Amino acid sequence: MKDYTKAIDLNVKYEKAYINRGEAKKKLGDVRGAITDYSMAIELNPKYPLMFYFRGNAKFVLSDFPGAIADYTEAIRQNPKYTEAYNARGLAKKGLKDFDSAIADYTKAIELNPKNDEAYTNRGVAKKGLDDLPGAILDYTKAIQLNPKNATAYYNRANAKYKAEDKDGACDDWSKAGELGDEDAYTMIKKHCN
Repeated sequence: MKDYTKAIDLNVKYEKAYINRGEAKKKLGDVRGAITDYSMAIELNPKYPLMFYFRGNAKFVLSDFPGAIADYTEAIRQNPKYTEAYNARGLAKKGLKDFDSAIADYTKAIELNPKNDEAYTNRGVAKKGLDDLPGAILDYTKAIQLNPKNATAYYNRANAKYKAEDKDGACDDWSKAGELGDEDAYTMIKKHCN
């Protein structure tokens, strides 16, 4: 990080140094410092959608969901095919319990990249938030088809199946999630499957 600071001291308009220092700060837990550096990079080059995405991610970590949404929206405005920004904006909207809007963003991310298992998993979570259990299970199933090692999709599908009164299916999915490294799945098995 000292090298980035030195580079900035030598040239206060060196946007890549702000970007890299912001990433370093974020990794070290200084999220507010990262936002400051991302903001400087944006001030130097406001037509850089990746910076809005990075700053949105940092705001998301701080649970500043409206701020994150604003940054993701700007990244999307600048690059309408920015799949990751749609997915991230969906997460921020889910954080505000705006499940319908979150679903719309995940759906757009899926349209742009139909192999995005993460977007299917996230859309499943939002559908479950609306008590659309069949829709949630379908999305988790699609995520698993795309990525059979997606422990989160197995775990979430198990929860949806359990809520839909498919105990056997839930226990099978928790078992698979556990095999894939989700330790919480074993707690659910002990609680619901014995």
